[in-house]
Amino acid sequence: MSRFAWLPAYGCLTWMFAVSNACVASVYAAEQPVGMRFTIPAQPLSSALIAFGKQANVQVLTAGQTVDALRSHDATGTFGVEAALSKLLEGTGMTYTFVDARTVVIKPGTAKPSTLRAASSTQAVTLLPIQAIGLVGKDEGFMADVSSGPTRTVSDPLDVPQSVGIVTQGLLQSQQVQTIAEAIQNVAGAQYVDGSSGLPIFDVRGFTTGNGMTDGMPNNIMGVGDFPPMIGVERVEVLKGPEAILGDTSAYNNFGGLIDVVLKKPQPEAIHQLTFSIGEHGEKQLGVDLAGALNNSKSLSYRLVMNGDFSGSTLQGVHGKRDRYVAPSIGWSTAKTTLVAGVSWMMNHTPIPDHTILLDGTLSSAAPPGVRLDNPGDNTAVETRRLYYMLEHRFNPILSFRSRAQYVRESIDSQYWLMDGMRPDGDATATAQDYRTSDAYYVLQNDVTASFGNSWMQHAIVLGFDYSRIQLGNGYYAFSNNGEGMPYNIFTGGPLPPAASALSANDYANGYFSGEAWTTETGLFLQDQVALGSHWQVLVAWRRTGYELQTEYPDGTPWNQRRVQWVPNYGVVYKLTPNMSIYANTSNGFQPDTGLGKDNRPLPPALSRQIELGTKLDLFQNKARLTVAAYRIMLNNSADLFSLQPPYYFISGPGQSNKGVEVEFNGEIAPGWDVSAALTNALIHNDDGSLPLGASRRRFNLWSSYTFQHGSLRGFGVAGGVLARSSTWGELSDYSAYIHIPGQASVAANVFYRTPRWSVTLGVKNLLDRTLYGPQFDETFVPFLNRRTYLLSGSVDF
Repeated sequence: MSRFAWLPAYGCLTWMFAVSNACVASVYAAEQPVGMRFTIPAQPLSSALIAFGKQANVQVLTAGQTVDALRSHDATGTFGVEAALSKLLEGTGMTYTFVDARTVVIKPGTAKPSTLRAASSTQAVTLLPIQAIGLVGKDEGFMADVSSGPTRTVSDPLDVPQSVGIVTQGLLQSQQVQTIAEAIQNVAGAQYVDGSSGLPIFDVRGFTTGNGMTDGMPNNIMGVGDFPPMIGVERVEVLKGPEAILGDTSAYNNFGGLIDVVLKKPQPEAIHQLTFSIGEHGEKQLGVDLAGALNNSKSLSYRLVMNGDFSGSTLQGVHGKRDRYVAPSIGWSTAKTTLVAGVSWMMNHTPIPDHTILLDGTLSSAAPPGVRLDNPGDNTAVETRRLYYMLEHRFNPILSFRSRAQYVRESIDSQYWLMDGMRPDGDATATAQDYRTSDAYYVLQNDVTASFGNSWMQHAIVLGFDYSRIQLGNGYYAFSNNGEGMPYNIFTGGPLPPAASALSANDYANGYFSGEAWTTETGLFLQDQVALGSHWQVLVAWRRTGYELQTEYPDGTPWNQRRVQWVPNYGVVYKLTPNMSIYANTSNGFQPDTGLGKDNRPLPPALSRQIELGTKLDLFQNKARLTVAAYRIMLNNSADLFSLQPPYYFISGPGQSNKGVEVEFNGEIAPGWDVSAALTNALIHNDDGSLPLGASRRRFNLWSSYTFQHGSLRGFGVAGGVLARSSTWGELSDYSAYIHIPGQASVAANVFYRTPRWSVTLGVKNLLDRTLYGPQFDETFVPFLNRRTYLLSGSVDF
């Protein structure tokens, strides 16, 4: 079968959805009332106008000057189109003029708004992708109005030629999400695996993710770290496809996608909220979120997020979480300048996940869940300190400047036991492990943006320079008995001592490693988003990345060489209607390789290329969005292998080809009824014939929430959903055989009550009380959940 045989089927899907959208639009037009329901919270005016254009189904143009530095009023309720727009613009100094029934121009003025067709369309410019700190975070319900990650600007998702999964604050709260790992399961093509250290490993479109991003800034470190609590997170974006264009190149890979965590920012609108949760096994969480203006003009604002998590023990009796988080920040905003600066401190003590082992290499030989395989004190402690700023300045209506930077220090201390060499009678080898390291990195992004053009061609050009430095600090990786471990029977061996107590001074001496000098990466970024009329948009982006290879010849002679890699991305969007777009893109990724080949020269970087076609439709009066995407990712090599005899040269590993179709739906389909659904149908092929690990052919996620709107039940609601996947494959640690992992489905549900000032939710996960396994593991560590769990959570505004 041809590698592109899926394209005709995808084309049929596209036009089927186009016809269905046209039918829905015609019905809506026939039944549209004089007053419309608007839900637009107070926020920066740029994003408010995007939301208004969607909800009113009109095209919004700007003329005369930018609106990026202005803030809108709240427009929530039933209004006429003009009444809603007037409410948004109140006090901003901006006025509006309707060019025709479907097009409105926003411009500065002192006269009262008029509906006269006096403005010439040649004087207006399209509301181009915008750059304003704190734009995101005003999502209403399960649907996001703007996308912030893929293009380094904030855009209408229908104008972005790429699939981006966005988990909004409304969905996070509805599901009682407690970790970033749980959050991304709402996104088609994304999943996570529990690591033996307790830290999750993320996967997007069949590839381990790169280091990810925080507020659009790459986290250039080893790709293993921790994330802030959900009270500090505004939304989670999953960028699908190779993302080397954004600068994440230092560790692991970015061949399938990235995860961008958007944190809460200062705002003048007051927030005084207390959140809490209580679980049945002693889990307790208490957090506070404070925000508001610091002066009468509201040019100064602040945000303070504090959180603490504590739990007695896991289901298997391992000592529980001990998490602390403090994140103060301050913002300053004028007509042309916005500045946010903040710090955060996070100390997370994470227990080793509940797990079992396989006594005979198959899942049917798993040790009973009640058998203790470790010490109750096994854990991973991660301390992260972050200092950052975000600056944007508008020189004039055409030119603006953005600068962002963050400095992060992270230390990891992990102690736990590893079992291997298992036999059916329970005999095994128990090895104590102790890993510690301290790393640091900082990244700086400086962008200059120019927006210009005429009525038929408009440009939004971004020219950026990125600079990052990474330092791997001192540390050690110690194994008991020099890695030989000790004989142990899981049934009769008795409790294991703390891992550190089983390690000798010699074990630590052999595992010590010294820190490295700072490693520097630079990148030059150029992007042009071109609007051609009202239907076409073209995206062209190039990145020039410089990186340094630091390795040595087999005889120990140093080999240092600086190299440059050019990474291009292209995309095109065609908007059939204001509510429907079809897009295509090709994007590229690369991963530097410091290993030496047979010619004693560094290997070339691993290169990947993705081709993606997609359709995005806004449905149900622009309160819900459907995205359908088909993709193919081709990777020239995915791993390095080395010879078993001197001179120990490296060779390129097998290439890989992934293809699939993803469907996502998020939004409100009726008053009070929100739905989030994601379907993935993917096929992964390793060029060497080996089986792909942890790769489900099909995954499905559905979450639905309904809030009663009238009568005595008003404010009460119910929610529930299912997360299902088909079977996957694991592999034994010696690579001698595969482990078949059956498909499974997890069901969750909750009931809640919400008022304007407080809410409470009682939820249950794994409702059917099934034994649930991770999608990938070997015989030494099999994470699982075999009981239903309950959680009571809520919030209070004070």
